Amino acid sequence: MWFLVFVILLLALILYVLFAKIEVYINTDQNQYEVQLQGIATASVEEHEQELLRIKLRVFLLNFYFYPLRKILRKTKGNSLRQAQKNKKEEVKKTEVKTSKKGSKRFSFRKIITILRTFKVKRMLLDIDTGDDIQNAKLYPLFGFMNHYIGTFTINFEGKNQLIVQIHNRPIYIIKSFINQ
Repeated sequence: MWFLVFVILLLALILYVLFAKIEVYINTDQNQYEVQLQGIATASVEEHEQELLRIKLRVFLLNFYFYPLRKILRKTKGNSLRQAQKNKKEEVKKTEVKTSKKGSKRFSFRKIITILRTFKVKRMLLDIDTGDDIQNAKLYPLFGFMNHYIGTFTINFEGKNQLIVQIHNRPIYIIKSFINQ
């Protein structure tokens, strides 16, 4: 009896995760960058005084903090800048060798495009100033054309740049794109 209840709850959780909405929200004006699996988890990038940045992960009602650059900064703290660049070059060479052996398991360009097509842009706002009045004037007709089809594109002459993007998807759509490919 308990086993049956456990299996039903597990299947219900898996179905909920498959059909739950994934939202990506980027707002450069307010420094908000977050990914949300609706009702389950939220991951957001925040500024931190001592560390460069931290990732706040909220699962149900519990908060966890991760510092992804802490390990990198510790490695380069004792080394000089040249030594750090040398280490990066060596790491790149090692990863290139590893990826070349697995050439058959790489994503093709076509598969990446089909996955990207499953994402829907809910809201997009781009407000830029290039700093050059002539360049702004050249971009004005292009942005006017794109306003009708993609999102909201504006040009200001105040030196302010802003990007707001809100994208959503569902895991089941991503899995379907893998199967149909």
